[in-house]
Amino acid sequence: QVQLVESGGGLVQPGGSLRLSCAASGSIFRVNDMGWYRQAPGKQRELVATITSGGSTNYADSVKGRFTISRDNAKNTVYLQMNSLKPEDTAVYYCNVKGVTDLHGSYWPLDSWGQGTQVTVSS
Repeated sequence: QVQLVESGGGLVQPGGSLRLSCAASGSIFRVNDMGWYRQAPGKQRELVATITSGGSTNYADSVKGRFTISRDNAKNTVYLQMNSLKPEDTAVYYCNVKGVTDLHGSYWPLDSWGQGTQVTVSS
């Protein structure tokens, strides 16, 4: 079993900042890619940013220059620093962790999602 615990969402005014965190725990052998996705009402879930175990990052065009993804490999935690927030950034943000689980010596692919955290940008 792998658990992802997200935190850091909330209400912020346009131009403001928020920092999301997502900590993975449980039967983890190795964490590879970590990422953030978001889903606005009536829209499909979309990629926000991803980061590899080596630190290579990828961003959606809509957040480039405003959002920064980072990770702490020792803590299996991924962060999303969001600056210059806009009303169109309003969504539920989900973290995703890919890697390998260790279940009593058996190794299985890991592709797990957090419970989601609401980010609302409004004046």
